[in-house]
Amino acid sequence: MKHFFAGLFLLIAVFFLVGCGRPIVPAPPQDVNNNSMTTDIAVYYAKNYGNEVYLVREIHEIAKPSQPTLLYKAALEELIQGKPETKEAYTILPPETHIRGIRVDKGVATIDFSREVLNANVGASGESLGIQSIVNTLTEFSEIDQVAFEVEGTLDEQSRDWWGHVGLEEQPFARDLSSVHEPAIWVDEPTPNQKVSSPLTIKGSARVFEATVNIRLLAATGETLEETFVTASAGAPERGEFTATLISTPAPGTKALLEVFWNSPKDGSEMDKVEIALEFD
Repeated sequence: MKHFFAGLFLLIAVFFLVGCGRPIVPAPPQDVNNNSMTTDIAVYYAKNYGNEVYLVREIHEIAKPSQPTLLYKAALEELIQGKPETKEAYTILPPETHIRGIRVDKGVATIDFSREVLNANVGASGESLGIQSIVNTLTEFSEIDQVAFEVEGTLDEQSRDWWGHVGLEEQPFARDLSSVHEPAIWVDEPTPNQKVSSPLTIKGSARVFEATVNIRLLAATGETLEETFVTASAGAPERGEFTATLISTPAPGTKALLEVFWNSPKDGSEMDKVEIALEFD
């Protein structure tokens, strides 16, 4: 009887709470925020400008896959189905192409395409750029150094011929940025809104006059905290890599703006500027 009254009292209490507009509901998830649901990836599209065809690098925001290993597939699907943001840029891969799977072993990623991938109708330069757009997109991931292709789980004679010009005899393919003309500058490190400390290392890629890359760190007030320049490994029309170190020691919590650009030899104007918001620990 004692247990009966205890249970009855509990039941009455529940009905009272519901009747008062306070239904008992599960607690909301603790890790829900929009930022965690998306991620940024780099993809490489082709562009035909004048009499030249080359690659452009774009950063796209995509839904974050449920598993980290699915990010490779998501990046390639964005390369195939995504909409290029650069004017006159386009994807070379046939839109009906499906990614059947990707496996990574000792730095080599092997992509298994559906047979529709062979439907592209391009010349030799288009085939080379199409292959490199895939390879450069996947080698953005630090654990991938080279990329190989399969079609429907194998590499038969038709697949090996690929689009009829370059073929797959040279695979696995390595990363090659020599045909990437846009943007003129990008920064791989640090990333936007990253919390950083001193000394600050800046790494990136540039295709600029005489390989000279200018770097400036500004406080939120606009005051210049530090300014320097660095020489990339190659100058335009080639593309080179650059690394620089800033030694400024702003107080913890200081918000800053990193600017990376090059100066026009004609009038000294600042060209192709990249701006990255940062906060110092």
